[in-house]
Amino acid sequence: MDLTVDKADHELILLSKNGNLDAFNTLVERYQVTVYNLCVRLLGNREAAEDATQETFLSAYRAIERFEGGNFRGWLLRIAANQSKDELRRHKRKYRAGSLDEMFDTLGHSVEVSDPAEPPSRLAERAELAKTLQDALLQLPFDQRRAIVLVDVLGYHYDEVAEICETSTGTIKSRIHRGRDRLRSILRGNPELFGAHDRLED
Repeated sequence: MDLTVDKADHELILLSKNGNLDAFNTLVERYQVTVYNLCVRLLGNREAAEDATQETFLSAYRAIERFEGGNFRGWLLRIAANQSKDELRRHKRKYRAGSLDEMFDTLGHSVEVSDPAEPPSRLAERAELAKTLQDALLQLPFDQRRAIVLVDVLGYHYDEVAEICETSTGTIKSRIHRGRDRLRSILRGNPELFGAHDRLED
């Protein structure tokens, strides 16, 4: 898998290194939804995710001169995951888990695009399942949660996730295996979530 920076990003990064704020703002526009999606899944709270997203881009701007090429998206997501972990550490009591609608409306991004022909009952069921899974994710250790969010929720390849997490592909696979097992235990251990677990297995 090619994890090198793409040509458009490369040009914007070079301009950003030379102090061109407009170029960096273009990078922000290109990646803000990607960064926010990771932060909101890791934190489970819109306000916390907004703070972590903002801090991610501030940190990236300060460090842009030290970016030496490679996977720029992965570099940003590594910063975002670290900022999310710091946000959890700093504000454990400040934030409460928000509703899924609250979490995703900041950047106008929905959890998934629904079929207009889908009956309201099915839409409600999907929303309930999404909330159930998010609540379960928040009970995982941070390293397992990060790996599962990046691979299973956001769809990144194991190699890129290993680079983001600065570890081996084998370690990522191990974290995901343990995390999935824990998720199953959480869902099975809560009778009110068992129906959602059955749908997940389907």
